[in-house]
Amino acid sequence: MTKLAGKTAVVTGGSRGIEAAAARRLAAEGADVAVACVQSTDKAEAVFAEQRAFGVRAAAF
Repeated sequence: MTKLAGKTAVVTGGSRGIEAAAARRLAAEGADVAVACVQSTDKAEAVFAEQRAFGVRAAAF
């Protein structure tokens, strides 16, 4: 079991840069990830695909 299984993380600006790396790491540790993004929804979808590969839920709002 991973450290963050069953937890949800909210990451602002998680579609690029350091925030995207943080969102990936949280997903790798088992957290479901919600990303607040305003501009880069296409980039966010690419990040979500990577997160979902860890078996977690990922969504933008």
